[in-house]
Amino acid sequence: MSLDATWVVEWMRHSARVLAENRAELGTLDREIGDGDHGENMDRGFIAVLSELDAIPDDATPGEVLRRAAMTLISTIGGAAGPLYGTALLKASDAVGSETQLDGASIVALLRAARDGIVLRGKAEVGEKTMVDSWTPAVDAASSAEGAGESPAGILRAAAEAGSAGAEATEPLIARKGRASYLGERAIGHRDPGAQSTALILHAAADAARNA
Repeated sequence: MSLDATWVVEWMRHSARVLAENRAELGTLDREIGDGDHGENMDRGFIAVLSELDAIPDDATPGEVLRRAAMTLISTIGGAAGPLYGTALLKASDAVGSETQLDGASIVALLRAARDGIVLRGKAEVGEKTMVDSWTPAVDAASSAEGAGESPAGILRAAAEAGSAGAEATEPLIARKGRASYLGERAIGHRDPGAQSTALILHAAADAARNA
């Protein structure tokens, strides 16, 4: 089994839906340790992506769809999230190149490149209470699943589950990056909103693959 551009399109559509459904929750998480606009910004960005999907040609590659979505997010999401998520999808696009069919190894490469793009752009590491704390266990789980011979859908499901666990694990951490870092120990007990939106997006990818 492999995944093509149709999966990427459905991934973006699923992401838009779950981010809209969780807009208020993400806003609440962000108000606790940030400026409160993460849910609104993510919703706005992926609504813009939805409109771009209608203009994508039928013969587009997965990489082309990822790049179109990346540029849209960069131009429409405010704050740090736009550049971070946009860079993630740009690097993911570069990782899959002109491939038309993505096998398990390609999915792992896509996820790893996305994570590495966020690390490069945000200069964050695991344990600093950022979206990296969701992306990194997701990449590790994806790699392990691919090594065990899982299908692309199975790899994405493993990544999503690990990403959710990683987001939950940000709650006891002290923030070291971004606005939340100003709170010091007062950030303990609050989940990072970027890690939570990452988990939602990873689950959207897995759901889209299951229906592919």
